[in-house]
Amino acid sequence: MNKFLLYVSVAASVGGFLFGFDSGVISGAEKAIQAEFGLSAFWHGLVVSVALIGTLFGVFLAGKPSDRFGRRPTLWAMAVLFLVSALGCAFTPTGAAGPHALGWFRFIGGLAIGGVSVVVPLYIVEIAPGRWRGLLVGLNQFNIVFGILASYVTNYLVARYMPGFDPRVVWRVMLGVECIPIVAFMVMLATIPESPRWLVRVGRVADATKVLARVGCERVAETVEEIKASLLAATNGAAVPLFQRRFLKPILLAFFIAFFNQISGINAINYYAPRIFQMIFGEGSSLAALAGTMGMGLVNLVFTAIAFAVIDKVGRRVLIMIGAAAMVAMHSLVAWQLSLPNPTAAIAVFGIFGFIAAFAMSSGACLWVYISEVFPNTVRAKGQALGCFTHWFLCTIISWTFPMAAEKAGSWTFAFFAAMMVCQFFWAVFFMPETKGGSIEDIEKRLGISG
Repeated sequence: MNKFLLYVSVAASVGGFLFGFDSGVISGAEKAIQAEFGLSAFWHGLVVSVALIGTLFGVFLAGKPSDRFGRRPTLWAMAVLFLVSALGCAFTPTGAAGPHALGWFRFIGGLAIGGVSVVVPLYIVEIAPGRWRGLLVGLNQFNIVFGILASYVTNYLVARYMPGFDPRVVWRVMLGVECIPIVAFMVMLATIPESPRWLVRVGRVADATKVLARVGCERVAETVEEIKASLLAATNGAAVPLFQRRFLKPILLAFFIAFFNQISGINAINYYAPRIFQMIFGEGSSLAALAGTMGMGLVNLVFTAIAFAVIDKVGRRVLIMIGAAAMVAMHSLVAWQLSLPNPTAAIAVFGIFGFIAAFAMSSGACLWVYISEVFPNTVRAKGQALGCFTHWFLCTIISWTFPMAAEKAGSWTFAFFAAMMVCQFFWAVFFMPETKGGSIEDIEKRLGISG
């Protein structure tokens, strides 16, 4: 693989790291936030999930600027929003104003998460050759998972080595640590080129040719002509409406893969992992619960890496089918254990870890790759935004309601997630087409949506 191509993909996918870190770091702080401000389950769920509400706006706010100004400037704007959010959370005021200020700064972070979830895979899929596309777009998901793990580790270290500090200081430190990778992301963005497909769209063909050659494209002239042909349907891809009959197939594919990704319960577990482990280990086990989240993050990272080693060989569809079947089994195991008066901790933890492994190998690895692939060049940014909106809308609902659902339904919550994974299995078997291999222009032809 071309070294510069790898560097560019890694640099862009640091946005995914921030996505994961911001999503995971709240799990170590959420109980302290609830205790400090005396929040009910409803308002606590809102404060935790308000970042996800921000993502709903971020996915659409990012699409138009990325089409007009380019992918790289839009990523820079997202980095600025991340920095404002992290600093604001670190200096959240005490007293009655605290939850409101924290909520607004988390909302700003959500705008950034929504933005990078659209633009990072969009950028990488537009710069990567077909044979490396799954792996390189997968770097984004790998970095999301790595960011989640890093947030769990920093949460544990802060809690472990600041035991004598006021809890009101500790959770603010946990949220403020994110400033370090944000600055690194800003520095790396200054060193990468613009997307060659965006450059062709705006008439900068010579610049696009140079970028394609630099990242190791083997058929530069032919690729440029393919990009031009795929954009011929409109003078400007941004002017092509997404919601028309010929794009119905990719719209439905993006919707359902995003729908099943979230209805698996992954972010309910990511956001409330310490709370779930305390349900397993019992009250008074806060450090053990944080250690459990680190183990969960490590499993996620390892199996994500395995998935991206095989995703371009095995394909997206097979991974989804295998993962869905395994998630049914793991959720059922957890539901059974939590329904018992005295659950066996080892079995319940195995179920949680097994679910994380199955998710990482399937939905986690395939989501952003698949959404990036199924839309044609003319509407890719809009299609990516639609898929991301579906993902984040469901993530918001599930993360907001999970504390209440856990109180009311207990183990039945996990039984519901298992039932949804049965549905995903049959969707993959009967309705999900494969997209591995070939250029993204080839995929347009295979799905019958080119031109």
